Amino acid sequence: KHRDFMRGLVPSVANPGEFEVSSGIFYRASLHAAIDGNASLVIVDEINRGPAVAAFGSTLVGLEADKRLDSNGESTSTTQFFEVLGDDGRPKSFALPADLYVIAAMNEADTSVEPLDVAFLRRFATIRLDPKREVLESHLQISQNLNPTDLPMSVEKPSDMYQALVLAWVRLNQRISLSRGAGYQLGHGGLMQNPAPTDSIENAYLYVSQAWSTLKAHLDEVFFGDTRAIADLVASGAPGNPYIVEEGILAGQNVARVIGPSKLNPVELYGVLKAISSS
Repeated sequence: KHRDFMRGLVPSVANPGEFEVSSGIFYRASLHAAIDGNASLVIVDEINRGPAVAAFGSTLVGLEADKRLDSNGESTSTTQFFEVLGDDGRPKSFALPADLYVIAAMNEADTSVEPLDVAFLRRFATIRLDPKREVLESHLQISQNLNPTDLPMSVEKPSDMYQALVLAWVRLNQRISLSRGAGYQLGHGGLMQNPAPTDSIENAYLYVSQAWSTLKAHLDEVFFGDTRAIADLVASGAPGNPYIVEEGILAGQNVARVIGPSKLNPVELYGVLKAISSS
């Protein structure tokens, strides 16, 4: 709410029946940044999961750099003043200081929210964060930019299991981006558990098994209700692949689902990842 973010009237805890003026985080950050030599950084996570435009309210008109006060706290010919509540509850003019910075994070693929207002978005410089293969490869301590044909027939060392994971993840993200859009890809951070063990194949398998659970759950969410797509993505039907499509008729309708073991053994897991990377 705007009153929690900037200023507004809230019930007084100390004096029931009375109201007082709140000072939200954005207002407090603005006051701090207005002091000579100070700066404030406001970080808003998942900004599109709430009514962002309503929360910012009238401050929207003053967000842009040329609408702020100058570095000395003085107004310029383009400074945009807007009204906020003063401590006495009366409206007062206010402008945002030059050294107030706002960083907002969002996932454009979230389906539980509506797209943000275009006029709101254009007041921000957009920086897209895409999945980085080299970051995941560095975390797993494996060679970079290998191809599916470089994978051995079976796991010979821990890095083989990690390489299969990366190649499968890259391939799945390619297909997700093509069919659903780039915003639906799984970021590298989703597979970066700490640390990645390299002492044995067994420990590497445990790490990759958990990572696959994360990746498979993401596929099930993104392609919810699309059994054929999920079956294709997990390479159902590939030799030795434990994932199969179960079909039947229910209420006169053809129905299908992808079934498989709740946990793949090392051979099955490596085989599935290898099959996906080559699909």
